[in-house]
Amino acid sequence: MTADLPHPRIDTGKPHPARVYDWLLGGKDNYPVDQEVGERLPAEARANAARNRAFMHRAAGWLAHQGVDQFLDIGTGIPTSPNLHQIVQAITPSARIVYADNDPIVLRHAEALLISSPEGATDYIHADVRQPGAILERARELLDFDRPVALSLIALMHFLPDEEDPYRITRTLVGALPPGSFLVFSHGTADQHPELRQETERAYRKGAIALRMRTRAEVEPFFEGLDLVAPGLVPAAEWYQEEPAPEKERSGFYVGVARVR
Repeated sequence: MTADLPHPRIDTGKPHPARVYDWLLGGKDNYPVDQEVGERLPAEARANAARNRAFMHRAAGWLAHQGVDQFLDIGTGIPTSPNLHQIVQAITPSARIVYADNDPIVLRHAEALLISSPEGATDYIHADVRQPGAILERARELLDFDRPVALSLIALMHFLPDEEDPYRITRTLVGALPPGSFLVFSHGTADQHPELRQETERAYRKGAIALRMRTRAEVEPFFEGLDLVAPGLVPAAEWYQEEPAPEKERSGFYVGVARVR
């Protein structure tokens, strides 16, 4: 299934966070304007993107092993194998995954996100996280909100400035989840490399992309009312479960997985 929407025009003259992230991960689905932003970023930005992606892989796999078989991934980004559904369905073939993103180029690549296992199902919604109600309405067409759902907000909320109230948006999304659900979350920060903050913010500002990196104290409220799973809210390279511990490195992301009461 895909949303019954006309395919919006891709603006190749304006950078988009999803395409900049694709460039940072070594992808090819980006344009010169996206590359210009990426090239202005500190050299460590690529390693930070890879660490963040690795966290998503570890968290999704762990949740699937815990029996979670429904996922809502908002801010999906351009498909980069393995995608979330590939990780989860390799463990639980019957799992159902709904992706959502507002970049038209992700919509163009949605078919790659919809190649589900025969037993499971995937869906793609072309929508903006600033309209959480619309996303939830569409997600309910595939997901059963009477059973646990894992909500994934990876490297997304730092693109929402304070005036757009990302905390309220997150609470709205989490508030729709039944007990036993999970929030999988990562957020950009300069806490571990403050010397790179100005360079990072300047690069995105020149690309007219809003960026609000937050401190640990500012990221904590996203988990208000939830029970953080060990090891808690930590730099991306420090979150793991049964796997061998990743190499401990400084990170540009805080990450966490929390259970809905």
